[in-house]
Amino acid sequence: MELGNIKPAKGSVKSANKRLGRGQGSGTGGTSTRGHKGAKSRSGYSKKIGFEGGQMPLQRRVPKFGFKNINRKSYTGINLDTLQALVDAKKIKKEVTLEQLIALRLAGKNDLVKILGRGELSAALKITAHKFTATAKSAIEAAGGEAIDA
Repeated sequence: MELGNIKPAKGSVKSANKRLGRGQGSGTGGTSTRGHKGAKSRSGYSKKIGFEGGQMPLQRRVPKFGFKNINRKSYTGINLDTLQALVDAKKIKKEVTLEQLIALRLAGKNDLVKILGRGELSAALKITAHKFTATAKSAIEAAGGEAIDA
């Protein structure tokens, strides 16, 4: 082994790229393969995200729309006819709690539950939920039941 045939260990040298800007004789001196003039030939150039060569970018061509309220509370709605069907199927008796609704898969464990007024209710039920519509509350009380806010 002599100085003339020493090679670096495999994987130790990252790139075998052309060395740019090292004189005219190297073939990559002068403009260093960047060409003449224009933004890309300058130092410090970086293309902005979404830049389309001066054409109006897509995100500026498309109109703005919409609004998302970060404080929105969404309720899982359960109608009176659904509760009456459960009474008819003998899945609920006199009382309806949030735990029962979760067990019957009508709501998730972290959901807020709102009782809605669609349908008829003939059974006298003691219903516990986060909210009730006015029609649902009056229908529950008309059937001899009780609406309790959780």
